[in-house]
Amino acid sequence: MTLENLTMLHVEEAAWQNFSNGIRGQIILKGDATYDEERKVYNGMINRKPGAIVKCRNVADVMSCVNFCRDHGILMAIRGGGHNAGGLGMCDDGLVIDMSLMKGIRIDQKLNTVRAEGGVLLGDLDHATQPFGKAVPSGIFASTGVSGLTLGGGLGHLSRAYGLAIDNLLEVDVVLANGNLVTASEDENADLFWAVRGGGGNFGVVTSFLFKLQDAGMVYGGPMLWHLEDSEEMMKYYRDFILNAPNEFYCYFAFLTVPPVPIFPAELHLKQMCGVVWCNIGDQERAARAVDEFRDYKKPALDFTGPMPFVNLQCMFDALYPKGLQWYWKADFVKDLTDESIKLNVKYGNKLPTPPSTMHLYPINGAAHNRKNEDTAFAYRDANWAQVIVGIDQDPANSEKLVTWCREYYEALHPFSAGGAYVNFLMEEGQERIRASYGGNYDKLARIKSKYDPDNIFRVNQNIHL
Repeated sequence: MTLENLTMLHVEEAAWQNFSNGIRGQIILKGDATYDEERKVYNGMINRKPGAIVKCRNVADVMSCVNFCRDHGILMAIRGGGHNAGGLGMCDDGLVIDMSLMKGIRIDQKLNTVRAEGGVLLGDLDHATQPFGKAVPSGIFASTGVSGLTLGGGLGHLSRAYGLAIDNLLEVDVVLANGNLVTASEDENADLFWAVRGGGGNFGVVTSFLFKLQDAGMVYGGPMLWHLEDSEEMMKYYRDFILNAPNEFYCYFAFLTVPPVPIFPAELHLKQMCGVVWCNIGDQERAARAVDEFRDYKKPALDFTGPMPFVNLQCMFDALYPKGLQWYWKADFVKDLTDESIKLNVKYGNKLPTPPSTMHLYPINGAAHNRKNEDTAFAYRDANWAQVIVGIDQDPANSEKLVTWCREYYEALHPFSAGGAYVNFLMEEGQERIRASYGGNYDKLARIKSKYDPDNIFRVNQNIHL
């Protein structure tokens, strides 16, 4: 290890040698050929330089990293999929516990469950479960990490049918601040299990997740787009539909720019539009009739909906958003999508600053409302949507333009929000914003945090503390 790395980590060479000799995975240091590539995360705006990245091979490696960082006062970040909006799987100067090599998945057909290790991506999980016609309710991009998505709550295409990812979580294995590995479930360490279902990485390193599986083989899904001049009308129609739709029907609303790729009609390339993306499960004829309601109300300019394997829908948009783009996020929970707020959404949704930039309204009613705000750490069960406004571009020179549009959009709509936001959509926005996003659950979370991580060694996250 170089002197520079030792200085960054504030550790003596002998202590580092003892630690590194016990690691079965890969250790990447500044100056190594792969260092600059390995420190990159999904969001290209993030440019952090850790002293070391440890690509853990197993739970023992994770335990060693936690013990080493705690004993030597080293800042520690935890990376599962590296998809976090604020890049909180990476830190400056400290040590990154990288679980990308921990991709074990085991399906139990008798119990209808799947266990996934901390480095599994949604695409890995879908690949393993789809041959059985099953899925875990999760996100909308295959490149997302199961770990971070689940610990924040887990919104996605199946939320209305089966609830959030955390509603389908049966237990977790967690390496605590004291270095011990424990299991948390409804029956064991129940307070910890309550906290990790929405409380993020504040309480330890979750090395595996046990989920119950749900039926999701063929779905009726895909995008349906209208011209921008139809956006106010279609947003109102969408609102009224999704608030009253049966739970097996799902669609989120979006403002977007049609990518200039061959699958889309040339006359629509780079045209700003509004639309919905469907994921209806169950009876295909019934699912198609729900989509027909939109077709009959106003003929879409683009209609790519139809029967498809769930896994195809999950990865449909990944190629449009490769790792390394500049991302700036603002978000809120929304209970009531009023006519006034719709007008403001249309105003700013008609001003997308760059072609990849977008706004999504994800419905979180249906089965997600079967639990109360206090039942899990995820505190906005009474919201109907999670809204996210994202400025995206390949060119760092456009970053200021992205930030300005996002902030202006957010500031105009925030008075109509429920107050907090989905923590997986937060950048680093300060303690007041974190507290608002946990609402009435924050103080309980802080007490559990003080029990399991009294010295706050797990603090590179949306940090909870007394």
